[in-house]
Amino acid sequence: MKNSVFYYSVGPLLYCPANHTGIADSLIQERFGTHFSLAMCLEDTIADGHVEEAERQLTCTLKKLAQASAEKPFFIPKIFIRVRNPEQILRLPTGFGDAARLLTGFILPKFSSGNAGGYMNALSLVNRTAGRPIYMMPILEDPSLIDLRTRYELLYHLKDELDAMEELVLNVRVGGNDLCHMFGFRRNSRQSIHSIRTISDIFSDIITVFGMNYVISGPVWEYYNGKNWKHGMMKELKEDRMCGFTGKTVIHPNQIELVNQAYKVSKKDLADARAILGWDQALPRLVLGSTAGERMNEYKVHSNWAERILMLSEAFGVR
Repeated sequence: MKNSVFYYSVGPLLYCPANHTGIADSLIQERFGTHFSLAMCLEDTIADGHVEEAERQLTCTLKKLAQASAEKPFFIPKIFIRVRNPEQILRLPTGFGDAARLLTGFILPKFSSGNAGGYMNALSLVNRTAGRPIYMMPILEDPSLIDLRTRYELLYHLKDELDAMEELVLNVRVGGNDLCHMFGFRRNSRQSIHSIRTISDIFSDIITVFGMNYVISGPVWEYYNGKNWKHGMMKELKEDRMCGFTGKTVIHPNQIELVNQAYKVSKKDLADARAILGWDQALPRLVLGSTAGERMNEYKVHSNWAERILMLSEAFGVR
């Protein structure tokens, strides 16, 4: 389990097409608040014939942010670029100039056995010259995950690839909509993706393979307005957290605060976590009633949970 709050701090990851011309102004004016991360997408949200245009706009956005930050303080989120291929990882930073300092890392879509090696090599080369860590967030969403005959072997192969650079894997992410697309599924605003067993089984296998070593982020909730959207998202967030996810990809600013609220830690959980991690090892018993007298705390059983609660409290706060 990750023992640094930094890996838990991505929070709501707001997706934005890289050719969006107004994103820099929105950040400078703090229209989205001060507790989220940003993904500038060059992949699925950009038409194939407009990639170069999107790359140019991305460069302009980062340079505008860098210049504005030198003139006045404002919240700059962790910024990631969702690339199409490893070549973009090697090429794009050279055109950013000083603005490259704003880049936290790259998002690796449809991470699979066919592209994992190329992505790992590109990230390794970038990190040799950057002078600071450049992180990665692979997305497990490739159709190859569906085949039950090879899923386990594939997941462990991908984990082996990531383990070689584990400290640079900020999150592992899942692509719920991409996997649903393969079956023609689309949930409505009352339905959680965890109720689609075909997809939730894939998520369960991902968490089983990666969850003890990596922070795994929850899938997109595609509703941001209209009837039931908020209630439905809150329901899915509750199930995300219970299943082992931390944070969530969001596609609209309306969703940011819901994610932040969902991952806040209760005062009772925080009190118990501190009690468990502060246990006097000289005591003859390693089990005791909780601070509120409602449940059992056992050091050997609950210490990993307690460490996770402390990380979440630092990353999201206490409710």
